[in-house]
Amino acid sequence: MKSTLNVVIVGGGITGLCAALLLARSDHAGQMHIRLIDAAPRPSPGPIGEIALRVSALSVGSAALLEDSGGWRPDERCSPYDHMRVWDERCASDGPSTLRFDADEFSVPHLGYIVENTLLQQSLLDALADTPVELQFSTPLESFSVGREQQLLTLADGTQLQADLVIAADGGRSRIRELAGIDVQRQPYAQTAFVTHLETERPHARTAYQRFLREGPLGMLPLYDGRLSVVWSTSPQIAQLARDCSDSELGDMLTEASDAVLGKLTVAGPRGCFPLVAQHAHQYVQHGLALIGDAAHTIHPLAGQGANLGIADAAMLAETVNAALANGEYPADRPVLRRFERARRGENAAMMHFMTGLNRLFASDSTLLGELRRVGMTMFNRSGPIRKRVAGIALGAAIR
Repeated sequence: MKSTLNVVIVGGGITGLCAALLLARSDHAGQMHIRLIDAAPRPSPGPIGEIALRVSALSVGSAALLEDSGGWRPDERCSPYDHMRVWDERCASDGPSTLRFDADEFSVPHLGYIVENTLLQQSLLDALADTPVELQFSTPLESFSVGREQQLLTLADGTQLQADLVIAADGGRSRIRELAGIDVQRQPYAQTAFVTHLETERPHARTAYQRFLREGPLGMLPLYDGRLSVVWSTSPQIAQLARDCSDSELGDMLTEASDAVLGKLTVAGPRGCFPLVAQHAHQYVQHGLALIGDAAHTIHPLAGQGANLGIADAAMLAETVNAALANGEYPADRPVLRRFERARRGENAAMMHFMTGLNRLFASDSTLLGELRRVGMTMFNRSGPIRKRVAGIALGAAIR
C-alpha cells in the first residue's frame, strides 16, 4: 500500500467539512493528505443579530459527535429545544392524539439544537485550521475521471489533482456523481418548501412544532432570539402566494396554518422557496469514490433529518477509512468502501421511505385514514417501548 493516501473532498458544506475534520482527527490521519475543494466562496456567518435563513436541526447524537471532534459546541447563537409537539390539522393541538416528546422523558439534556448552517460551517472551519487539511474555496471543478490506480480531477483553471480517494459531498446536484456516471432514483414531491422567520405572540418555550396539513407539513423551529424558523412544505401555488404576498397577509396565513398555537405570528425575516424531491443514488461507491450526504440522498425536510444523515455518512466513511489503514488495507478499494455503503445505504433508504410514506399518509383527505391517524397517534403516545425506539432514531442516540 502507498505510504500516503491522497484524499480529495469535493464540497465545503456541513457534510464535507465534517468528513474532512473526522479524517484529520482519526488515528491514522498521519497517513493521509487531505484536500477539500468547493466552487463557492468560503462561507462566513452573517452579522450579529441577523439569523441566516437556512438552519439545521442537529440531533443530540450529531451534536455529541461534532463536540467530540472539536468541530462544534453549543453557544449563544444556537437554540436547544427540549420539547416537540406534532399534530394533525383535524385534531386540536392539545388533544390526546398530539404526539409529545420531552427531553426529560428520555433522560437527555435536550432533544436537539437549531443551528444556522453558516455558523456550523464556520465552527468546522475553525477546527480545521488546527489540522493539515488544505482548503480551496472558489475552486470550480471542470472534469473528473476514475482511473485504475488514481482519480484525476481537473479544475476550472486547468490545475489537475490526483487522488486515491475522492469523496463527493457536493450536494443533490452532485457534479462528481454525474461525471462518475452514477444514476439516481428521483421522486419529486408535489410540494415546495417555503422558509422564513417569524415573531410570535406567545414564547416558543424551546418547543419545536409540526402541524400536518393536507397540502403538507408546517414545521416551526425555535430560534435563540425568540423567533421561529418556519419550513412549510406545501403546494407550489401556496408557496408562491406566501412568497409574494404582503407581510401582513403572510402573518395571517401562517397564524391560521399553525392553528394559532403560539398566537398571532408576524413576519420577521427574509423569504425563500425551493422545490422538494427525494432522490437516492443507485450506488454510493466505486473504486476510489464515495458519495456522502445530499450527493448520495436527499430527503423530505418534515423530520429535519437531512443534516444528521449527512453527518452520520461522514462519520461512517471516516471510520471505514481509518479501520482499513489500521489493517494495512487500501481504503480506496471498492470492497473496503462497500463496508461504508452497506452500513449507510439501507439505513438512509429506510428513513427516506418512512418520511415519504408519512408525508403521503397525512396528505390524504380520506375520512377513514384521518380517523386511523387519530387513533394511531393516540396509541403511539401510550406505547412506551415504541416511543423510545422512535425517539432513539430521531435523537441519534441510545435511549434507556
